[in-house]
Amino acid sequence: MKRLIVSCLVLISAPVFAAHDVVVYGGTSGGITAAIQAARMGKTAVLIEPTNFLGGLTTGGLGATDIGNKKAIGGMSREFYGLVHRYYSDPAKWKNQTREEYFAKKHHGNSGAEDTMWTFEPHAASEIYDGMLQAVADKVTVVLGERLDLSKGVVKDGTRITKIIMESGREFEGKMFIDASYEGDLMAKAGVSYAVGREANSTYGETINGVQKVKTVHHQFIKNVDPYIKPGDPSSGVLPGIETGEIGEDGSGDRKLQAYNFRMCTTDVPENRRDWEKPANYDERWFELALRNVEAGDDRISWAPSWMPNRKTDTNNNFAVSSDFIGQNFDYPEADYATRAKIVKAHEDWQKGLMWTYAHHPRVPEKIRAAFQKLGLAKDEFTDNGNWPRQLYVREVRRLVGGYVMSEKNCKRREIVEDSVGMGAYNMDSHNVQRYITKEGFVRNEGDIQIGTRPYPISYRSITPKPGECSNLLIPVCLSASHIAYGSIRMEPVFMVMGQSAATAAVIAIETGKDLQQIDYAKLKERLLADGQVLDFESPPMPENVSISKEKLGGIVVDDMEAELTGFSSIGHTTPGFVGEGYRHDGDTAKGEQRARFTPELPAAGAYRVAITYGALANRSAAVTVVIHHADGESTVMVNQKKKAAEKDVLQPLGVFRFERGRAGWLEIRNEGSRGHVIVDAAQWLKQ
Repeated sequence: MKRLIVSCLVLISAPVFAAHDVVVYGGTSGGITAAIQAARMGKTAVLIEPTNFLGGLTTGGLGATDIGNKKAIGGMSREFYGLVHRYYSDPAKWKNQTREEYFAKKHHGNSGAEDTMWTFEPHAASEIYDGMLQAVADKVTVVLGERLDLSKGVVKDGTRITKIIMESGREFEGKMFIDASYEGDLMAKAGVSYAVGREANSTYGETINGVQKVKTVHHQFIKNVDPYIKPGDPSSGVLPGIETGEIGEDGSGDRKLQAYNFRMCTTDVPENRRDWEKPANYDERWFELALRNVEAGDDRISWAPSWMPNRKTDTNNNFAVSSDFIGQNFDYPEADYATRAKIVKAHEDWQKGLMWTYAHHPRVPEKIRAAFQKLGLAKDEFTDNGNWPRQLYVREVRRLVGGYVMSEKNCKRREIVEDSVGMGAYNMDSHNVQRYITKEGFVRNEGDIQIGTRPYPISYRSITPKPGECSNLLIPVCLSASHIAYGSIRMEPVFMVMGQSAATAAVIAIETGKDLQQIDYAKLKERLLADGQVLDFESPPMPENVSISKEKLGGIVVDDMEAELTGFSSIGHTTPGFVGEGYRHDGDTAKGEQRARFTPELPAAGAYRVAITYGALANRSAAVTVVIHHADGESTVMVNQKKKAAEKDVLQPLGVFRFERGRAGWLEIRNEGSRGHVIVDAAQWLKQ
């Protein structure tokens, strides 16, 4: 590959690089596949990356691939995961464990028997991408360290971009342009329509867009935590990071964003582990909320390490106060580079400070400190950046408003497009957006939504601007989707799929002399299928009514969304008869490490019949441990979740027990000793 690292100094002259057929701005996973596809179709491409590294989140710590149904991933994206499999088939790549030891753990969603592998170390992804680019080095020029000039960076002739200009003065001409960046700066400067933030439900006829105070139950406070600097005294002001004003009605739109974080690569190998260090600018006020939360009794371990090869992790946000820097990114989408740099640094300071707090602060319980001290940054990753990830996980920035806007209806297969360029299959997933104060005077998170989908096709019109706005620009990353639909689409494998499809369309437009909006879709489809892209497969729409309300069950019901969870992070919606928005399961993994505690608020002391709900299937466990903590001690009941529940195929009674008034009693579902999937849905207390 021809890799050109250019200086950011302003030059006296402004040299124009030799015109390329395709100019790709943004060296993300989607940008890489776009450049390679253009080359494989016989065209020249330049891949321009503003930083000094390629791959975005795929090489930046996100090694636990999110996709849902892997059948939806084809083309060069699947090729990449095949190369990951080949990479780790080499025994020399295993340093701190064997391949057999890793796959025996079953913590990672790989079977070890496939020809693809979906978990990997950051440096492995970099090596694989470098190899893929090297194979097309005669046609792809890689340029690092060049940023678009935000004042005069795009030159157009009518609806066509003729060249883009960097801050250094460098100019790049091309026939077709692809904005594969996470931020969509090229798209914005080209004058195409875009959205920022959450639409109201009414905009696209959705149900889970906009403000979500009622449905935000994941990654939530399970204890009452005071938000004021001086507890109980509103006049003292609020702790940092908490909204003080009205945040809007449920379903209403705003310009706020789901939270960002860094996907840390940690390890428990002492020789390779870097201990958490207290930042020089550590400000305890920012971590007071975390300290109060654990002091209130929330002893959940507030992060989610997913195991990668060689005893490393991809570590993500989890629970109420974690690596997501909630509410601190609202200015990012349309900010200048200096402001964005400050926001990125604030996120780094927050996350490093929180890690040190949980690992070493004397107000943190020993159990939590021990868990955070067990893992530390991997010394052999991101060696050029102090072992810290180089890429902030900017989950959502700008979104194109193109010829078609993907929405909740598409994700549920209630509206199916006929011009597919790839598929999505992940949950509609939004992380929390903000923290606010409830009418009772406690802090609460808002915005986290995790609702299931069916694998669905993504429209070609969603990666192209509206006709008349720009006729030679494709946007495979900041594509046209509502906030909640983008939450499903925004996965790295999908970005790779979209990047390849965008480049395919670009080459067809060049060869036929047509605007992107006018190319023959049949011709595009033919080439996509020839290249192994998956455009659709038979899948029924999401049922309209598959859930049961708490009110219909009667008694005191605690849903899985209100339970205290350790593990059970997999969410299901496909088996009808669940309570509320869905159910949880253990993925048939991490046996003995996952549990879900249901704690009711009982209005009076006395005898209560206790029952649980679950959807019975053949792949469930025949021996699920359920522990009931009641006024007379603890009782354990084993439940066979292969068999339908005893009452109305929904409720499985566990017995009658005596409970005190209030929240002294609980029920806990555990996956210890189980074989098969353990289901967590709801628990009922019925007064006798």
